[in-house]
Amino acid sequence: MALDPAVAAVRLGVRAALADLEAGATVLVACSGGADSLALAAATVFEARARELRVVGVTVDHGLQEGSHQQAERVVAQLELLGADETATARVHVEAADLGPEAAAREARYAVLGQMAESFSAAAVLLGHTRDDQAETVLLGLARGSGGRSIAGMRRAYDLYRRPLLDVTRAQTRAACEAEGLQPWDDPHNSDPGYARVRVRERVLPVLETELGPGVGAALARTADLLREDMEFLDALTDEAWTGSLEVAVLAASPRPIRTRLIRRAALEAGVPSDRLTATHIAEIEALVTQWRGQVGVDVPGSIRVVRREGAIEFVSCA
Repeated sequence: MALDPAVAAVRLGVRAALADLEAGATVLVACSGGADSLALAAATVFEARARELRVVGVTVDHGLQEGSHQQAERVVAQLELLGADETATARVHVEAADLGPEAAAREARYAVLGQMAESFSAAAVLLGHTRDDQAETVLLGLARGSGGRSIAGMRRAYDLYRRPLLDVTRAQTRAACEAEGLQPWDDPHNSDPGYARVRVRERVLPVLETELGPGVGAALARTADLLREDMEFLDALTDEAWTGSLEVAVLAASPRPIRTRLIRRAALEAGVPSDRLTATHIAEIEALVTQWRGQVGVDVPGSIRVVRREGAIEFVSCA
């Protein structure tokens, strides 16, 4: 019997993501029980057998909706049936604070995934983001006006994390689940218009497809790939220029693409939430260097004020 094309597409992405791992290595697969991560888990178990890799299926219970604990147990049972060598679940406390609910949940999730990866001595952590997720990320970045970094979208790999499905569509992961007899969970948050990403998915992208023709999502994802290498090259130059502080003289002498990246890096290290830091904030901070007129300072998200003091740009907590 011929292999279902959707299953083949998912397995191909996973195979490439695992290609550099040595036999015996442990791979964590983050699974919510949705179609994307469930298809990812199934493909990882299949591909891992040939490479003699150990698969640990993990799920994170954010506790954001009634019955989340039962859903986490259901996912663990599915991962066991798929043939994961081991399973684990963790419940996290999501504290929005200065972050929005999506960003807060993401931050809590990555924190616990990092802890799990360390606990299991994992060589890689696989995430189920698809090409559709990438297109949505690019559009949201454009709307925030946060520059090329957002347009470059999600990275295919960084640190331990890998996204094998960025060339696979959401429709393909659903088809893969159907072909393999898997029953994915439909998270109610994924259809809640209170979330910007949901509005992009259900309202904005369909309009763009209707007005501009099919393939907009694929084009947005392709744009992200084209920009990523340029962004990574500039980031490497920024790493070389980074000293841990922002001296005005150094910033003034730096090319603007490096100067703005140095400012962004300092802002993030000072505690400014990345999803709320916009190009406008960066430009206002940059003006303390290039258009200095004795400004009092710049207020940025995270209850932080940016000031120019004694030849340096400093980030001061206002909390």
